Amino acid sequence: MTEFISAALAFPAVLFGAALVVVVCFWLLVLAGAVGHDSFDTDLDAEAVGFDGVPVAVSVSLFVVISWFTGLTGSLLVLRAGATGTPRAALHVAVLVGALLTAWGAVRLLVRCLRRCFPAQPPPSRQDFVGQICTIRTGCVSSDFGQAEVAADDGSTAIVQVRRPVGRPAPAEVFTSGSTGLLYAYDAEGEFFWVSPYDAALAPHPLPREAA
Repeated sequence: MTEFISAALAFPAVLFGAALVVVVCFWLLVLAGAVGHDSFDTDLDAEAVGFDGVPVAVSVSLFVVISWFTGLTGSLLVLRAGATGTPRAALHVAVLVGALLTAWGAVRLLVRCLRRCFPAQPPPSRQDFVGQICTIRTGCVSSDFGQAEVAADDGSTAIVQVRRPVGRPAPAEVFTSGSTGLLYAYDAEGEFFWVSPYDAALAPHPLPREAA
């Protein structure tokens, strides 16, 4: 046990050990729901090192775990070799380089197998809501005010800004809280949807149950 602790606290295993603690803390936060497993996907370019196709957090975690294990094994072998002075320092540097290269190669192979578990999907867009039925959540909708709730394809709901065009008068009771509307266009500059009254009796398809 003493030998194991000495190897874990030796260079370069101690560096990988610190990174491993960060990785463990990150996944604990993911389990707690504080962060998402794909939190870093837009911040880091995994394709440059061949780790693309899976969430960055997954590939980096694998890289850290393999590096730590390889570095710990190498440090343990250096301690058992009994080298001192310059030879030991050179061996530690060799362990560092070897651990990084081993981890890089192993993660690239693992990523190829894991890609099938993470099918590529286009990022969600507000344009996906165009043509959807919504439920008005404010007391009225005007040309500069209004909110509505709309359901996404995955079953989640979102509150979006909606507006009624000027020059298209509608009875006040049409856009009251709880009434149904149709999102027919999106204004990217104003970041809101144009909404029109929705009449289920005139629609070619029946109104979805969740929007009724």
